[in-house]
Amino acid sequence: MDLVKVFIENILYPVMEKKNGNRIRKYLTELTSSQQMTIQALNELQTEKLKALLLECIANVPAYRPYAYLKDEIETNPISALKKIPILDKDRFRDTSENFINDTVDKSSLISNITGGSTGQPLNFYMDRRTVEHYEAARWRGLSWSGITPGSRSVMIWGNPIELDSMKQKSYHLKERWLKNRIIIPAYSLKSDSIINYINRIERFKPEYFYGYASALHAFAILMLKEKARLSFVPKAVVSTAETLHDFQREAIESAFGCRVVNEYGARDAGILAFECEHGGMHITVENAVFEVVDPITSEDQPIGENGALIVTDLNNFSMPRLRYKLGDSIALSDKACTCGRGLPLMDNVVGREDDVFLTIDGKLVHGHVFSHIARSHNPISKFQIRQHSPQSACLHIVLHSDSAVSEADAFIRNIKDVLPGTDISVSFVDEIPAGKSGKYRYAIREFDLEQGLKEMHTV
Repeated sequence: MDLVKVFIENILYPVMEKKNGNRIRKYLTELTSSQQMTIQALNELQTEKLKALLLECIANVPAYRPYAYLKDEIETNPISALKKIPILDKDRFRDTSENFINDTVDKSSLISNITGGSTGQPLNFYMDRRTVEHYEAARWRGLSWSGITPGSRSVMIWGNPIELDSMKQKSYHLKERWLKNRIIIPAYSLKSDSIINYINRIERFKPEYFYGYASALHAFAILMLKEKARLSFVPKAVVSTAETLHDFQREAIESAFGCRVVNEYGARDAGILAFECEHGGMHITVENAVFEVVDPITSEDQPIGENGALIVTDLNNFSMPRLRYKLGDSIALSDKACTCGRGLPLMDNVVGREDDVFLTIDGKLVHGHVFSHIARSHNPISKFQIRQHSPQSACLHIVLHSDSAVSEADAFIRNIKDVLPGTDISVSFVDEIPAGKSGKYRYAIREFDLEQGLKEMHTV
């Protein structure tokens, strides 16, 4: 029997609820019930929550008071009214963030947070406890689909040294081991000669599930396969989060750990937005957020099944609401029903960040995911990263397997250049490609604004 799990679920959570008013389990119960609703009922629930949010925004949030003229439309058609509010990008929010704080809340009572800054300058924002608890409830609902509960024992394989250092400073053994029932393995400095020690530690702990960045889990899995290290038990799931989970990563992780990989999709500044169920469906948390998928250039709604920029409206953050917030990711929606029977709608495709979309010199959009497919067919390539500075210029960094020669990468380089015809691509061979400040590894990065790049092309 896992006594720590018993303590967390039967003593810690009830005490937190009684002493601090914690409502995670209350919200989890609500989400567990609503997931069985029909699409129509879920839409009605979402619409009512959106109406309450919009009315609060036009009344008490300085950034949204100019839209008070929409009050009647908000009462009758909240979705239509929402569409009349401009999309909020991160730069505009950063420049005017104080205007998004609700006048009725005490700022000192809010929870300060910051994004990882994986593609640029980190973003500071605030949440209230109610919002955080809704995020946590959404995570636990998704995990419950794999038989995981709040006290379940876990191993976190993490890739961010800054966050790991912070965790260690916060009474690691007390908070992580005894209050969260998990241990943490740093994935940013994994080596072959340390993997067996980590496996032995995991064997002693016997977690119900693993959790981590896609790239961190993949790196760990590759070392396990290389060293032929196998677990003596079958975990309930390996949960991948924070990065796009690619098929080649899923295959390696499932082979190494001997269980399913479950994809969690969310953002620090938007919460848990979708979760993969036991049937492989990526279900959207429609009770907590409104999704829009728009053309990255025109901002027009994309048809179902077509990829576009994700626009999110968090339905629970009344303290610092961000309506129609441009998250920076590229996804597609689906109108299919999942065989699991849950009424929650599906995301059809999660292809990563919006700024992974490259621009050719003739104005064609190419998603960076194509580069991953190319690399998979070239065995000499251990790791790579391509950065597009402009439609005319890019650089390609390549890490070769130790037994490969530079000449063996020629075909890979030609294939990459075929995808971006006319773009001047400088190539360099390096020993390693480090993760970004957030701890995430990205292999395709566009460094310029897409709309501005198109405008400049048209003026040439």
